[in-house]
Amino acid sequence: MKMQPNASSAVLETYENAPRKYWAKIIAFVIVFSLAAWSFDAINFGGINNVGFSVVRNILRYFVNPNYKMKFDPEAINYIQKYFFSWERYAVPYLMVETIMIAILGTFLGAIISIPFAFLSSKNITGEKGSWFGATLITMIRTVPIFVWGIVFIRVQGGAMAGVLAISVSSIGMISKLYIEVIEDIDTGILEALDSTGATTFQKIRFGIIPQLTASFLSTAIYRFEINVKNAAILGMVGAGGIGFTLIDALGSFNFPIVAVCLWGIIPVVLAIEYLSTWLRSKLAQSERS
Repeated sequence: MKMQPNASSAVLETYENAPRKYWAKIIAFVIVFSLAAWSFDAINFGGINNVGFSVVRNILRYFVNPNYKMKFDPEAINYIQKYFFSWERYAVPYLMVETIMIAILGTFLGAIISIPFAFLSSKNITGEKGSWFGATLITMIRTVPIFVWGIVFIRVQGGAMAGVLAISVSSIGMISKLYIEVIEDIDTGILEALDSTGATTFQKIRFGIIPQLTASFLSTAIYRFEINVKNAAILGMVGAGGIGFTLIDALGSFNFPIVAVCLWGIIPVVLAIEYLSTWLRSKLAQSERS
């Protein structure tokens, strides 16, 4: 479509009248460059470690062919059959199911607990001063890495339950923050219309608030579940259940066939969950717009 002359001149005039702020851009660039240079100065890179390079090479070799060792050792265990096509507690299918279950329970608990946190921390619900306490508590929860929560709960309750508790608590920070944004953007006109009809508080919540929040809340919980599947795999490294412990133990003992089989279990599952998560969230977004 050909742009009209007056429209073209209006765009050009707007561009020419836009504030340049050259000095602000130069100062921002200098600050970012200085921070990057200062950060690189703190990193003492001593070149590539030959042992580390050998470890990476072996992981890739066994990732392509987990039975690579069979060529050199006829009595070597068939790692695919033992660890990939088995339902024993040490095998990849069992550990991956356990990892997913940890992520599901942890996300579910975190999403439920985040609802009261979010309402108490929303400015349009409790006001500027009332929301300060909840927002501060949420920020404090977010500052603690999930590994720390895992180590803490290992002392309280070892095994998979520690992973569930660590994921649920660490999820509160992110989920609550996103819930707050949704709550603060609700259409108050609907509540005013219901109020004018004499609706009760329960009716206003049921027909005015919940329909506006459900799709966004579900989308947030699904997105966090996608993250928590990877977190559950990592938490296993500190003994909080799942496949992570087997993976870190195999890496520590240089048992590369098991490392490769674990990766073959983790990567397809994570990719499938990310695809499903994206599809579900897009459907929820469409239903929210319609």
